[in-house]
Amino acid sequence: MSLHIAAKPGEVAERILLPGDPLRAKWVAENFLTDPVQYNSVRNMFGYTGSYKGERVSVQGSGMGLPSISIYVHELFTEYNVQRAIRIGTCGAIQDETKVGDLILALSASTDSAVNRRATNGLDFAPHCDFHLLKSAYEVAKKFRVHVGGVSSMDQFYDTTDALTKLREYNVLALEMEASALYTLAARFKRQALAVLTVSDHVITHEAMDATSRERTLKEMVEVGLEALIS
Repeated sequence: MSLHIAAKPGEVAERILLPGDPLRAKWVAENFLTDPVQYNSVRNMFGYTGSYKGERVSVQGSGMGLPSISIYVHELFTEYNVQRAIRIGTCGAIQDETKVGDLILALSASTDSAVNRRATNGLDFAPHCDFHLLKSAYEVAKKFRVHVGGVSSMDQFYDTTDALTKLREYNVLALEMEASALYTLAARFKRQALAVLTVSDHVITHEAMDATSRERTLKEMVEVGLEALIS
């Protein structure tokens, strides 16, 4: 048992999905996993372990922002021996070619946060995903509308700076809030990590996903994440 996860040794699988929303973790467990068992409800950050196509898989809510996901991923890696971690979540597109409802596989995750600089003594460390997870995810995702490229994990959801202009100029595909921390911790602990994201809204055009599209595309995202986990 760790500080924020109440699971006993062996209750968390070595392969895990990480939605930010704990209720999405519950939804994934109930709709995609066979015989899911809840192992965590500390702070209502739900975690479950079940099986997918005969393979043992967990799903754990990770909260919003780099500090929150850092806590859960650190404990999952160091206390529960998780080897493969895939973030599933939504993002805001900032390029013309990334449309609402599209999937994004985050090749890299830049950030405006100071978390990575503190972790690397001030260096501009460039965190990236695991190639094998990316390749496996792409093979599943290519039947959908999918993009592979960089995202940016931002500290502020309601950003009032002009950072967006530069991020668009450097071809960042979308904004989100967690992938950079996941990739950095995976690099530190030599684990495999990937972020599979659904474009829920477009920051430039202000288009947003309706309820029907959200359900369909979130299922696509979960399918891609699970298939990559067990590949």
